[in-house]
This record gives sequence, structure tokens and C-alpha cells, in this order.
Amino acid sequence: MAAPGEEGDVMARYRSPLVSRYASAEMAYNFSERKKFGTWRRLWLYLAQAEKSLGLPITDEQIQEMEANLDNIDFKMAAEEEKKLRHDVMAHVHTFAHCCPKAAAIIHLGATSCYVGDNTDLIVLRDGFNLLLPKLARVISRLADFAEKYADMPALGFTHYQPAQLTTVGKRCCLWIQDLCMDLQNLERARDDLRFRGVKGTTGTQASFLQLFEGDHSKVEELDRLVTAKAGFKRAYMVTGQTYSRKVDIGVLAVLASLGASIHKICTDIRLLANLKEIEEPFEKDQIGSSAMPYKRNPMRSERCCSLARHLMTLVMDPLQTAAVQWFERTLDDSANRRVCLAEAFLTADIILSTLQNVSEGLVVYPKVIERRIRQELPFMATENIIMAMVKAGGNRQDCHEKIRVLSQQAAAVVKQEGGDNDFIARVRADPYFSPIHKQLESLLDPSSFTGRAPQQVAKFLKEEVRPALIPYQSKMGGKVELAL
Repeated sequence: MAAPGEEGDVMARYRSPLVSRYASAEMAYNFSERKKFGTWRRLWLYLAQAEKSLGLPITDEQIQEMEANLDNIDFKMAAEEEKKLRHDVMAHVHTFAHCCPKAAAIIHLGATSCYVGDNTDLIVLRDGFNLLLPKLARVISRLADFAEKYADMPALGFTHYQPAQLTTVGKRCCLWIQDLCMDLQNLERARDDLRFRGVKGTTGTQASFLQLFEGDHSKVEELDRLVTAKAGFKRAYMVTGQTYSRKVDIGVLAVLASLGASIHKICTDIRLLANLKEIEEPFEKDQIGSSAMPYKRNPMRSERCCSLARHLMTLVMDPLQTAAVQWFERTLDDSANRRVCLAEAFLTADIILSTLQNVSEGLVVYPKVIERRIRQELPFMATENIIMAMVKAGGNRQDCHEKIRVLSQQAAAVVKQEGGDNDFIARVRADPYFSPIHKQLESLLDPSSFTGRAPQQVAKFLKEEVRPALIPYQSKMGGKVELAL
């Protein structure tokens, strides 16, 4: 066995659990070194192709040589070069030039490091959104199916986590869905608002390219447009410093933090419902809830979502502070910070969406527990209905109100002081004063008469807002997701 810290012992080195334990392969690749440096080479190719098309002395042979070596990256050589030069971009320029000797003279021609660095970041952010959006849509779709199935099932509502008027299981789920639909719109908007940094030079003035094209402003503008289009963007930022404005990163991480807040709220609700034994997340046949208490069914999936969502919500503080301290055209104190926070935000969002999809595909509802809790609280909620029925039967409202006040307080004392069940209705049945409405009590206590328009709201919301928002993602809705470790 290798000694601790020895190169061969993988387990002796810290590995981020975001990648080693949780994140999807596609999101891990999106922030990988291979994706990053492969994109750098493609950007150098786009630049050379555009410069050639605008008249610079670049040959077809040089372009072909670059094209043939886009993924032929000698990472060991690049690492050695970076250790020597203390400059990651120049290390990869030299490494690319080593396998493209004919094109060596024109690689990175006129560009600054941020040409590859910032433009790659924008590509990766865009691609990250494109990975997250279908996952978010799948979660919404699964929850929409759940809401539709339980649209009519009455459940006790809570305000201040105290019993309130009834809702339905499906209507409560629609509160979750509505937040996630807002997040879907926010992520789409953030992705679509991204622009390319483009070809702007060392301080954003494009001076080096103006010199290359001998003062021809139109060719410099066309160069920017061509490279932007080759990278798959419709627009580039019209003005930059050496970097694109770091406020862009704030917008990106803000919508991800907002998604984290939504998922934290949803999973907190599920954890509370699990305690009430009304709804539980899926629990596998051989799953162990506690090493000490075999009966436990801990909501570990929802707890994981809450745990990681808290991390996601805090990450927006990094770009906020980075944008605030960028001096003039840029400072390098953004670089190390951004290597961490941008990747972690997308990796974390990816993980909690996959976990929430797993939860939403296996939610378990316990109708009898829900009914029992309604029976415990509904008698008090029905007092207004009882008063109205008594008045219709010829009673006096004030007399009836006083009778109900006394009986309800007696019933409350049984519940709170003796630990018994709510016997308010039994007291009403036993009181001759209420004999005119004794036959109506069952209908007056029908839970479905206390849920208002909840079922209709669910149907309308799903039909008019939710399902249409999912149409762009229909082709990616299939398949269940397995829970990560």
C-alpha cells in the first residue's frame, strides 16, 4: 500500500465530494480540465480561422494542423510548462504549439489570456445551464403528476406550523411547483442573457487587433462577430475590460442560489410531513435509518438536499464581493475564487436536482394518517358551519356561539391536558340544544367541503402554466434517476 500522501494512493488525497460522491458525470465533465483546455484550443482555432478569412497570412495547412490536434493534449507537458512559467495560458499555448509546429507562430495571435479564459467560462456556464434545465423540468413534471393524483385529497393546512384551514395534498404540492417554475424561468433567462466576451484584447480596447488589421475598424468588428458566432453565441458584450464584467457571475449564481432556496423549502416541508407520518420520501428495502434505532426512517434524501442547498445559497456571496473589488480594467484576485465558486454552484445545483427527482418519483402518502389528523382538528374548524346551520334551523346566533365556545374549550382541555382525542362533536351530539342539526353533522364535517377551490386551482395551474412551460423539454422527460451515494 502506498504511504499517506504518496502519489499512488488516491484515498490519501482530499477529493471534493461534489464530484467523487454526488455529481452527475456530465456536469463533472463540464467543469473538467479536459473540457476547459479542449475549449481553449477550439477558441484558438476559431480565432485563427476568422483572422485568415479576414486576410491575415494564415495558411490552410496551419488551420488543418490545429484542427487535427484539438484533443491531443499532453497534460503532463502542460503541467511542467505551467510550473516553469507560472502562467496557465502560456503553458497551454506552448503545449499546443509543440504538436502544431507549423501553426505555432499564429496560435493566440493578438489575444490576451482572458480571450480563452473568460470565453471558456461563458461557454461552460451556458452548457451548465443546458444541463440543469432539463433536470429541473423533470422534477417539475414528476411533482405535477403527484399534484394531479392528489388534487382532491383533503389535508390539514398549517400557518405558523399551527393547524389552519384544510388544503389538499395536491394543492400544497403546487406551492412547491410554482417556486420551481419561477426557477425554470430564471435559469432560462440567465442562460439566454449570457453573451460572449469575444475578441477584445488586453484592456478591452481591441488595440492589438486594430494593429493586426492595419487600422481597419470594420475588420476588427467582423472578427469579433465571426468568433462569437463560431462559439455558438448570438451576441458579445460590446464593452469589456480585460475580463467580462464580474456582475455576470452574480446573475448566474443568484438564480442558482434562488433554486437552492426553493429546494430547501420543499425538502423541509417533506421532512416535517415525514415527522407527521403523512408523506415520506422513498425508503429502500435494505436501507438503514439509524445505526442505533432500527425502526428509524430518516428522510436522508431531503436532508441531503437541505444540506447542499445551504451551501449553494451561500456561494452567491463570492461573485458579489469579487465584482465589488475589481479595480479598473481587472485584478487577478478574482481567478482562484471563481475556479471554486462557479464550478461548485453548478455541481451543487446538479446534485440537489437529481436527488429531488429521486424523491419526487417515490413520494409515499399515508391517507389514513392524514384523515386522522383532519378528524382531530376539523371539529373546531366546523364551528362556523354549525352556527350557520343552527341559525337556519331557527336558533339564535349569539346563544349558539356561547354554547360552542364552552363545548370547544372543554374538548380542547381533553386534548391538551388529558392527551385524549377531540370529542367536540360528541359533545354537540349529546347536547339537546343542537338536536335540530344532529342529522346534518356528517355533511357539515365532510372534509371536501373545507378545501375551497383547491382541486380546481390545481387543475387550472397544471394545465395553463406548468405543462406549457415543460414543452421545450418533452424529449428529455423520460427515465428515473438513481440516488447517488
